[in-house]
Amino acid sequence: MVKIVASAKDVSRVYQPGENAVYALNGMTLNIEEGQMVAVAGPSGSGKTTLLNMYGCLDKPTSGKVYVDGEDITNMNKKQLAHIRNHKIGFIFQSFHLIPVLSAYENVEFALQIQGKMSPEERKERIMPILETLGIASLADRRPGEMSGGQQQRVAIARALAKKPALILADEPTANLDSKTSAAIIELMLKLNQEGATFVFSTHDPMVMEAAPRLVHVLDGHVQSEENRG
Repeated sequence: MVKIVASAKDVSRVYQPGENAVYALNGMTLNIEEGQMVAVAGPSGSGKTTLLNMYGCLDKPTSGKVYVDGEDITNMNKKQLAHIRNHKIGFIFQSFHLIPVLSAYENVEFALQIQGKMSPEERKERIMPILETLGIASLADRRPGEMSGGQQQRVAIARALAKKPALILADEPTANLDSKTSAAIIELMLKLNQEGATFVFSTHDPMVMEAAPRLVHVLDGHVQSEENRG
């Protein structure tokens, strides 16, 4: 049976209600299945980042329903939404959002410390294999300022994976990388997807759009078309 890990059902997000209403989402419906890698593409203002913010418990719909890992998050309070974010969702951002004073290892560890369920030893057993998989174990003690953009993005991916989330949201993850580094990051995330990680991207990057097994085009706040390629 197919498991739906994120779902937007007839979701609208309206700013400035009234005569000058701006619809970031306008009746958006989109389901994300477990194990999928989905690229959501569209021009600026099309609604793709707002959609990710809905799935990521960072914004609430004006109307419609949003579900994450089977839970209706539409009317959850801030504390409940924070719990979903901390335990079920991993984030990867275009600007990495690493903590400058922490090492690569500590940046990843911090996500687990927020969850508050593991001892230092258990966290190390979780983190080091992920850093090895991503090819950055040798950088564990380096701070973000001592790493390249591609290395920082790998740390951000490690941070997302360490929580073992139901869903990983990647907002323009290759936007600040050169083409060679972008290709390497895309290949890495495809490999992680084949190993079971569920990804949703918002992207302008043609390489991401071409690589993603499922490509969804959005325009004016709703799904315009989609392609399933594997």
